[in-house]
Amino acid sequence: MNIRKLFCALMLVGILATVAVAADITGKWKSEAPGRDGTPQLTTYTFKVEGEKLTGTVSGRQNDTAISDGKINGDEISFVVVRNMGGQDMKIEYKGKVAGDEIKLTITVPERPAREVVAKRVKE
Repeated sequence: MNIRKLFCALMLVGILATVAVAADITGKWKSEAPGRDGTPQLTTYTFKVEGEKLTGTVSGRQNDTAISDGKINGDEISFVVVRNMGGQDMKIEYKGKVAGDEIKLTITVPERPAREVVAKRVKE
């Protein structure tokens, strides 16, 4: 019976340690991707993590836009940015996987193909 309790305690510690390490994305991240005209488009992500809640901003050609519905679960993140384009609000969905100082993001904009970018941690 004691071995079972020890095993459960070790599993719990392992899970909590994995979540704590993977959830450490607070700070600035940058990605670069070709724009529609081929010009590089630089985007800055400023993240703040509180437990499983992810907040912050996404900055690019359209200034700072607040992150909503942000979640972090282990090494997976997701959030939404709502931007006004042509007088209409457009919901842009981001889903990603954290690997050290990189986040591989899939960005989904309605009625457009999804695109992928890699955001890298800004060392300050």
